[in-house]
Amino acid sequence: MPLSSPTERTEQHTRTYDFRGYERKDGLWDIEGRLMDVKTYSFRNEFRGEIAPGDPVHDMWIRLTITEDFEVKAIEVVTDKSPFAICPAVAPNFQRIVGTKIGMGWKGQIRKLLAGSEGCTHLVEMLGAMATVAYQALYPKLIKKRPPRETGQKPALLNTCHAFSSDGDIARKEWPEFYTGD
Repeated sequence: MPLSSPTERTEQHTRTYDFRGYERKDGLWDIEGRLMDVKTYSFRNEFRGEIAPGDPVHDMWIRLTITEDFEVKAIEVVTDKSPFAICPAVAPNFQRIVGTKIGMGWKGQIRKLLAGSEGCTHLVEMLGAMATVAYQALYPKLIKKRPPRETGQKPALLNTCHAFSSDGDIARKEWPEFYTGD
């Protein structure tokens, strides 16, 4: 169901994210992301001159290469378009996350290693979202390798979101022994 009909309005800005997960032939995984910011009007920019409607203000890419254990083996960061000449210079700092693991505390690790002027707000934001993409990409393969849940063992997904609430219908149907509803 789409959103309700809005009040009359004029579009000013569009931010587009595109995230994709790839299984590689060498056993590693590539998680790629792209962020684009586009205005509907032209404006003057000191670094780039006139930026026309539809010409991205930001056009940034990240490729994370990870193991099945979610360890970051490599990262590539590219800024094709930005409002300042200095923006692409931050890319080498992102090598700091090589060796970290996507999981609990991932966003905190990123913020710690790439805080403030050591990072880029847009690229750091993308890295946070890429964790979910990594899980979605790897899940079908990992679920096949996971040993069956032992009787009495709490399901990993229980209480991780509204849908998997211990007092909800999914818990009642899938994990009745952990159901806490009426």
